[in-house]
Amino acid sequence: MKSTFFRPLLEAAVVIFLVLGAARWVTGLFSKRTYVYQSTAARQLRLLFWPLLALGAGLSVLPAVAMSGAEASTFEWLLTAGFMLFTLALSGPALLLHLRYWVINHETTLVFQPVDNRFEVYEAGQRVPFERRDLARVERVTCSARRTFWAKYDYLTLRLYDGRVITLTSLLTDLEPLAVFLRSLPTDRRTKAWCWV
Repeated sequence: MKSTFFRPLLEAAVVIFLVLGAARWVTGLFSKRTYVYQSTAARQLRLLFWPLLALGAGLSVLPAVAMSGAEASTFEWLLTAGFMLFTLALSGPALLLHLRYWVINHETTLVFQPVDNRFEVYEAGQRVPFERRDLARVERVTCSARRTFWAKYDYLTLRLYDGRVITLTSLLTDLEPLAVFLRSLPTDRRTKAWCWV
């Protein structure tokens, strides 16, 4: 009975996935490359896909053991708790980083077009007034733990001569092209196991 119910749902999900992928590919052929970067749902989903999948796998075990009632042994409860803790250890740091980066950059818009030498940052729709000559130093922090769910979370800190600090996180876009664009400035490159701002 379960297979007769889930099979049409799975087939519908695959068809929807293929149609959306084809539509995105076709629109990508005719769309102009954007130079405006924001914290979009697609970017967030790309970063959160594996952590949320791991968290869902960990939490999916709990209802099965809880619904077995008194039949579940202490050993089964310990295995369930261990599996949940394991998946939380895998996905928890990425979820915390994502939340922190969202707090920092959810109202930030980055306009970056290196061909035209255009680099602007907007906070809540208002342009942050600075020029490239106002930048004193750049800090580029990347993740050293490459095989973790939080490996794609990194940030770039722009320190201005007047003391202001602008932080741009990977929630907006891949920051390496921007770091290359700013390579003429004094740059501190660091790697951390967990890139907390």
